[in-house]
Amino acid sequence: MVTLIDEHREKFGVEPICGVLPIAPSWYYEHKTRQRDPERRPARARRDEGLCEHIGRVWRENKEVYGPRKVWKQLKREGHGVARCTVARLMRRLGLQGVVRGRRFKVTTLPDAAAMRPADLVARQFTATRPNQLWIADLERHEALSNRAVMKGHRHRLVAASRPKLRAA
Repeated sequence: MVTLIDEHREKFGVEPICGVLPIAPSWYYEHKTRQRDPERRPARARRDEGLCEHIGRVWRENKEVYGPRKVWKQLKREGHGVARCTVARLMRRLGLQGVVRGRRFKVTTLPDAAAMRPADLVARQFTATRPNQLWIADLERHEALSNRAVMKGHRHRLVAASRPKLRAA
């Protein structure tokens, strides 16, 4: 918004533009003063600027794998008194993140885009106006049930169906 005001202040003036925009003229003038004199910025903003340099340095020195917790511990070892949540906030602002161990999920199937899909008979409307109008089933495979297929049906009843067992001859 400051850039917009700077572009049009010669033609319209600051106060009329601020009257249309949702900012006060005093905020605009304070922002311009802080751009000219960095010492007028809030203490947190000045401290964050210095900490961002240290956080980036620690993150790069450790092969860009450290997350907020390890960066925070390293900064504490170096004598920088900073809160862990502050390190996390500044790392998010800088776009830095640590490496996540493992995968969050395992891909078990790859869908075929050309395959036929069953018709959506309820058009994604899962509401019924009367009992027994709409039945929905959710099939799952549970390791705890020895490879049995479990169907969660009406009123959360579980119905287990085992596959035929193959016996060696």
